[in-house]
Amino acid sequence: MSSPLLVAESVTVRRGPRLILDAVSASVHTGDRIGVVGRNGSGKSTLLRTLAGVVAPDSGRVARSGDTTTGLVAQGDRIGGRTVREALVGDAPPHEWAAQPAVRDVMTGLLGDVQGSFYRSGLDTEVAGLSGGELRRLNLAAALIGRPDVLLLDEPTNHLDLAAVTWLAQHLAAWPRGRRALVLVTHDRWLLDQVTERTWEVVGGGIDSYEGGYAAYVLAKAERERRAAASAARRRNLLRKELAWLQRGAPARTSKPRYRKEAAEALIADEPPPRDSLDLQRVATARLGRTVIDLEGVTLRPAPGVDPVLTDQTFLLGPGDRVGLLGANGAGKTTFLRLLSGGEDCPPTDGFVRRGKTVVTAVLGQHLSDADPDDRVLPWLRRGGEQVVVTSGRELTATQLLEMFGFTGDASHKRLGDLSGGERRRLELLRILLAGPNLLMLDEPTNDLDIETLTVLEDLLDTWPGSLVVVSHDRYFLERVCDDIWALAGDGSLRHLPGGVTDYLALPEVPPPATIGEPGRRSSAADERQARKALARIERQLERVARDREALHRELAAAATEPDQLMTLGRDLAAVEQRETQLEEEWLSAAESLE
Repeated sequence: MSSPLLVAESVTVRRGPRLILDAVSASVHTGDRIGVVGRNGSGKSTLLRTLAGVVAPDSGRVARSGDTTTGLVAQGDRIGGRTVREALVGDAPPHEWAAQPAVRDVMTGLLGDVQGSFYRSGLDTEVAGLSGGELRRLNLAAALIGRPDVLLLDEPTNHLDLAAVTWLAQHLAAWPRGRRALVLVTHDRWLLDQVTERTWEVVGGGIDSYEGGYAAYVLAKAERERRAAASAARRRNLLRKELAWLQRGAPARTSKPRYRKEAAEALIADEPPPRDSLDLQRVATARLGRTVIDLEGVTLRPAPGVDPVLTDQTFLLGPGDRVGLLGANGAGKTTFLRLLSGGEDCPPTDGFVRRGKTVVTAVLGQHLSDADPDDRVLPWLRRGGEQVVVTSGRELTATQLLEMFGFTGDASHKRLGDLSGGERRRLELLRILLAGPNLLMLDEPTNDLDIETLTVLEDLLDTWPGSLVVVSHDRYFLERVCDDIWALAGDGSLRHLPGGVTDYLALPEVPPPATIGEPGRRSSAADERQARKALARIERQLERVARDREALHRELAAAATEPDQLMTLGRDLAAVEQRETQLEEEWLSAAESLE
């Protein structure tokens, strides 16, 4: 086995009375690619922060091998540096970082939709003025450029569009089998399967380890649970026999009955607690007519003077249709959902929208609804409805629904302000389902939800009898629940993609919808494609020149005692370095044209 870089020994972490990690022991070795899964609140983020040394354990220790460096990209972290330039490359001059293909690859992959601005005034943009999504991408880019020995990523796909997630998977999968290791917390199951080779499940304060990525983990866990179920069945049979014997036995028996009774009590005490079920039942929906939503010749502008999201587009959503909507960040997906949902703040500029008379719409937005943080879960939920009738005809109260959604014990009496982001997200989903909609619109529904909740949500949507529109960058989720994929291309068109996500990733590039820093003049799609081709050509030449330079350095070292050879090699090296400087200037010029 390869040498360990990080070793956690009997690590225990508490938060007040709550035990987060209970005597956890684990190790990260050279070349490891570990995915971390588990329920919201199970301790995944705490585990990463403990491994990174940000959180000190209450007991136990985390040891590093030699000079091992770690890099943590956590949720809500602040980024170092006053400007974008400082955050990414510090005070290094452009000719140094621009000559490194790895740095250019990260900048293009994660900041590609804003790279025109980044390579001009955008590099000097102050970090304090960036949005949360821009800060997230910048933080991730800085960590990848820093190349730590152990990279710890906590939900890195938040705020990344599908193209960026695809690039990240390819970048991480292409890491050479060297000293570096990766520990990845994410709900993106496609990313886990593309990148990871081992899975840690954080459950009950401990870690269960599985070989392989997400698919292998699911298979292995199913086999473990099958064996556990068989063992539990045998235990239940024995328990019933013991209890039946006790009931038949005479009360006057002495030592032998006491022994048998103690055995039965031991079995009862050893029974595992009931599973925290997220058993969702399909909610009854109002009847849908033939017409759900028809758009004809619609032009849609978010605001006067802003580029249109749609230009003279037609779109028909029928009963039972299951549509996934893709597009780059800023392309207008949320604006399009507001139009479909009939929001008065988003009327079409031209064309018309026809909605069916029986359509009952519910929208799960990206942001949580305003609620009093001192309000309690059950009373807040009951104000939305006391009960709901599921398709089986059974009436379920708000209390029963809370338990089905994982709010067990005293969770129904918690303050809303004390709930985690995932718990609030689940509660919002429950509340909109209580309305009994027949048109469900989900805007980034996978945000803040753990994998177990996602699989239950997918199971619910499998039998959802109404119409469904999903905006998501989670490739696994989209392919799991949607039958058709459409894309907002950024040029005013709405395109149907019969090949799904694969077709979307093959779309020709269009001008970026958003930039960091001053927007400047937007180049045409053709000009941008030419500029990108020039960048790729120059990068290939820079890589060849870098190899030639390294070879000349090796030859110079070997010819240290041969003056004539040294002079010749010195002239060759000067020519190569001059060529490298020229290419770097060409690269910067080509990058600056991407505005």
